[in-house]
Amino acid sequence: MTKPTIICITPVKNEASILHRFLKCTSLWADHIIIADQNSNDGSKEIALSYPKVTLIENGSKQFNEPERQKMLIEAARKIPGLRLLIALDADEMLTGNFQESPEWQTVLNASPGTLIEFEWVNILPGFTSYWSPTNWYYPLGFMDDGSTHSGNIIHSPRVPEPIKAPKIRLQRIKILHYQHINWERNKVKQRWYQCYERLNKPEKRLVNIYRMYHNMNAFPKHEIHFLPQEWLSEYEKHGIDMTSLYLNTIYWQEQELLEWMSKYGTKRLKEIAIWDINWLEIAQKYQIYVDTDYQDPRNHLDKIIHYWLKQTQPIKHNLFVKVIDKLLTLIGW
Repeated sequence: MTKPTIICITPVKNEASILHRFLKCTSLWADHIIIADQNSNDGSKEIALSYPKVTLIENGSKQFNEPERQKMLIEAARKIPGLRLLIALDADEMLTGNFQESPEWQTVLNASPGTLIEFEWVNILPGFTSYWSPTNWYYPLGFMDDGSTHSGNIIHSPRVPEPIKAPKIRLQRIKILHYQHINWERNKVKQRWYQCYERLNKPEKRLVNIYRMYHNMNAFPKHEIHFLPQEWLSEYEKHGIDMTSLYLNTIYWQEQELLEWMSKYGTKRLKEIAIWDINWLEIAQKYQIYVDTDYQDPRNHLDKIIHYWLKQTQPIKHNLFVKVIDKLLTLIGW
């Protein structure tokens, strides 16, 4: 069979802290890496352009636009002629280092056009000795391209086309290393942003469900924590790639956007969202944002009591009594 051209497609917005690692790892297996940069101002574009396999395209949108950016990436990949294998990764995701020796990789390369490739998401935990992964948590992140139309969602969108009744290859040995949980501060920032985005753009979504979805990291079930095989990292380290150093920063575009939303919509619009564990006035001062906005906690006593309930019961959210109370909360507008 004709060997497909392997194309990694990745959206980027201010990912300089991890982009070198991502591009070094991805360059080992991808023939082309297409980066759609969305107005980065932290050096991400310059980093991307320093790698010979990278093609940089500009995503000039000022809005979060998952379907549009993914369509942009897929269209750019399809300008490359011949059989194409699309692998859609974020900048904080890498294949496990065993891809080079696993027979599964050859199975992927021999897949027929229209085949989806499903990967398990391995969420590395601080310390690099364990990871979190729920049972059967697989995502279609690869696609042997047949020109199928991609249709996306406003948030948490499919990354590749998913034709109805498409054949699937579910990989068991090659997985996706996800670095989001390594930087706990950044993780919390993203958690706050996602909750507020859902509240503003999906007002029909129940507040209890928003909380439960975005606080998984505060209560990982013990049976979902697994030992991290060191060869998943060491195979990259043999190529001189640093897989464990942390490059921390304190500037996050998500925080800046949250401040803009508070100024635009008012803090009361977001009072039921669990983001009031930090001092937003101090955050505004950090970014030198001086507007006529009251960043004080707008919650009333009932809001605080409900947030306390949700926090304390997150580890046992599947308990029948907890689910009954959660249901009652949705009936009163939560």
